[in-house]
Amino acid sequence: MRLAVIARVFGILLTVFSLTLLPPIGVSLWYEDGTHIAFSIAFAITLLTGLFMWLPVHDLKQDLRTRDGFVVTSLFWLILGSFGALPLIISPEPNLNIVDSIFESISGLTTTGATTIVGLDTLPPAILYYRQQLQWFGGIGVIVIALAILPMLGIGGMQLYKAEMPGPVKDTKLTPRIAETARALFVIYIALTVLCGIGYWWAGMTVFDAVGHAFSTVANGGFSTHDASMGFYAHNNAIMAIAIIFMLTAAINFGLHFYALGNRTVKHYWKDSEFRFYIIVTIAASVVIIGYLYTSGTYDMRGSFLHGVFQVVSIGTTAGFGSETFAVWPAFLPYVLLLLGIMGACAGSTSGGIKAVRVMLIVKSGMRELNRLVHPNAVVPIKVNRKIVPPRVTDAVWGFFAIYILSFFILTIVVMATGENFVTSFSTVASCLSNIGPALGDAASHYGEVNGVAKCFLILAMLMGRLEIFTLLVLLTPAFWRH
Repeated sequence: MRLAVIARVFGILLTVFSLTLLPPIGVSLWYEDGTHIAFSIAFAITLLTGLFMWLPVHDLKQDLRTRDGFVVTSLFWLILGSFGALPLIISPEPNLNIVDSIFESISGLTTTGATTIVGLDTLPPAILYYRQQLQWFGGIGVIVIALAILPMLGIGGMQLYKAEMPGPVKDTKLTPRIAETARALFVIYIALTVLCGIGYWWAGMTVFDAVGHAFSTVANGGFSTHDASMGFYAHNNAIMAIAIIFMLTAAINFGLHFYALGNRTVKHYWKDSEFRFYIIVTIAASVVIIGYLYTSGTYDMRGSFLHGVFQVVSIGTTAGFGSETFAVWPAFLPYVLLLLGIMGACAGSTSGGIKAVRVMLIVKSGMRELNRLVHPNAVVPIKVNRKIVPPRVTDAVWGFFAIYILSFFILTIVVMATGENFVTSFSTVASCLSNIGPALGDAASHYGEVNGVAKCFLILAMLMGRLEIFTLLVLLTPAFWRH
C-alpha cells in the first residue's frame, strides 16, 4: 500500500467534493435562510484539506494498484461522509450532534435514507436541498463519478471500479474504456433526473420539491423535504405514479438502459433474466399486500392499491419513501416489505440490498440440488440469460450470502447490546445493511430515538451495505496486508 498515491487520490476527490457545497450556498442566498455561512465554512475546510493532501504529491504519476483501490474505496465513504456532515454540524438548524450529523450525511451518500431529523417542514431550504443533493451524488456513486475525472489526471480507475461493484456483473463494462463507462452512466443518470423532475413539476410539485424529490427518487434514496415523505402527496395520483415509474426505472440495471438508447429497442429488457425475476417478485408481492390490506379493512380498494403498490416498489427498490407508516400495518406485512428490501433490485442500478441476481442464483442453485436428489447423476447447469454460470460465480454468491447473514446477526446482537429492543435492532440493521431507510419499532418514524452508540454501528452497516460487504471486510483479512 502506497500512502502517497492514496493521499493524492483523497486530495483530488475531496477538492472535487468541496464544489458540491457551492449550490447549497446559492440556495441559501436565494431563500435568505442564513445557512450560507455554515456551508461556506464547510466548503473552505473541505477545499483546504483536499489541497493540503494533494499539493505535496501532485507530481506523483504512479497508478493505483488493486490493494490501494480497496483502501481508497472503503475509507473514502467514511471520510466523505464526515466532511459532508460539516454543514449539519456547523449550522444552528437542524441542531444535530456530531454522531447524528455523520449518520445523516452517510445515510444520504449511501442512499439509505434513514434520518435522525424531526421537523423537516420547518428546516431552512438550503439544508433540505443539501440532503437531497447528497443522495443524488451517492446514487450514481461518487467513486463512479470520479472515474470520469481521474483518468484525465493520470490516475487509472479500473481498481476503483472493481472495488465499487463487487457483484456478479463487476467485469461487465458498457464501453471499452472505464472513463467512457462512467460518463455513459452519468449521462443516463442526469437524463432520468431531469425527466423525473419535470414530471413531478408537471404533476403539481413546486420547483423546489420537484428538484429535491427527483434527486432522491432517481438515487433510490428516500430523503424527502417533508416529514410525511411522499405521503404529503398521497392525494395526487399523478405524483405517486411518477414516483413509482422512476423508482422502478432507476432500480433496473443501467446497462439495459444504455443498450436501449444505443439500439433504440426495449425488447431486451424482458429477455434479461434478472429483470424478469425482479418484476415477477414485485408483482407477486403487490398482489399479496394489496389483497391483505383490503380484506383486513385497513384501506378501501383505492387506498389498498395505491399504498400497497407504492410501498412494495419503494421498499423493494430500497428507495424508502413512505406513503403511509407501513410499520403499523397488520400482521406480517411490514416483514414482507423488509424482506423485499433486503433482496433489493437489480445489480448495476442505484438500489441497495443483496440484489435480485444473487437471490435468483441462490433459488436456481437450490432447485438444482432438489433435482439432484431425484436424479443424482444428472448434470443440471445454472443459466442466466441463456448462458451457463461458472461454478466460481455461484460459489461467490453463496459466500456473499453467508457473510451477509453472519454480519446481519452479529450487528443485530451488537445493537441490542447497546440497549435497543429486538424489533428496533433487527429492523434497523436490516434497513441500514440493505440501504433501505425505514425500519420498525422505535425507528418506525425516524432514528432520532436510537442511542448514539447504536447509530455508530448502524453507520458501519450502511457502509457495508453500500460496498456490498466484501470490499470493507477484505481490509480485515491478514492476507490483504501481506506484502
